[in-house]
Amino acid sequence: MSNTATNAATRQPPSLQPTGRKRRQQAIEKVVVAVLALIASSGVLVTSIVVLALIRPTVDFFRAVPIGEFLGSVDWYPLYEPPDFGVWPLVTATAMIMAIAVLVAVPGGLGVAFFLNQYASRRTRRILKPVIELLGGIPTVVFGFFALYFVSPNIVARIWPVGEIGLYSGLAAGVTVGLMILPMMTTLSEDAMAAVPSALVEGAYALGATRREVCTGVVFPAALSGIIAAIVIAASRAIGETTIVLLAAGNRANFTFDPGQPMQTMAAFIGFAGIGDQPTDSTGYRTIFAVGSMLFVITFILNMVSLRIVRRFREVYE
Repeated sequence: MSNTATNAATRQPPSLQPTGRKRRQQAIEKVVVAVLALIASSGVLVTSIVVLALIRPTVDFFRAVPIGEFLGSVDWYPLYEPPDFGVWPLVTATAMIMAIAVLVAVPGGLGVAFFLNQYASRRTRRILKPVIELLGGIPTVVFGFFALYFVSPNIVARIWPVGEIGLYSGLAAGVTVGLMILPMMTTLSEDAMAAVPSALVEGAYALGATRREVCTGVVFPAALSGIIAAIVIAASRAIGETTIVLLAAGNRANFTFDPGQPMQTMAAFIGFAGIGDQPTDSTGYRTIFAVGSMLFVITFILNMVSLRIVRRFREVYE
């Protein structure tokens, strides 16, 4: 009798038991969760596969080329005879073009983002923001020819104060890469600013602050973590850019700190050397993987540092 009473007490009433439709919805939700989990883990899986694909050729490369020569020389002629494997010309060119691109994209992107967030009317914002996002979809080869036939002869050649500058230069490539990543910087920064609670902005206006003071004293500090993330994403995009640099920078591995000179970045070398002219078992071919591994490590370190910075400046609002 006691067992029967206990089972009857714990049994759900018929009205509370899930219906067939509810069970189907629960089954669909489980499938959706599983699919989303698979998609979320695919990024980690792809990254792991890329790392595994880089390891073996990179190890084979360093068996043939001492790491001291790779990191201790400033001559980079891996496809010549005799070859030189000093990677620093590629590293300095990559850093220089990335820095120029960031100097172009960050102030411009933040300025446009502040305009869209605080100065533009609702109608202007509704028209201008999709147009800016559309600029981000322009193929990079178009930007490359734009750099070659417009930026270099009409802008860079006129503003460069140190003598004459040729058709190919790191400065032209950096400026054009900056223009390419500017829409990304604008969109991500404006999204971060739009996430700032309206109570903060309205409170600042209520205290008599001007729009400039609201932008610099309220919106910027509150959205700083998102803005830093936008800068890092834009910089990572600039580091990996290939087509613009191939067309505009000259594709010449010079160890120089003069942005007016032709130069070659790591991504540009990978694009140039990976066209199939080298035998797959040669040391020259394996330089692609060595440079790719170094580029991966640099990008990884940049993202780890930015993650710590974002956590340091993140603002949490109730």
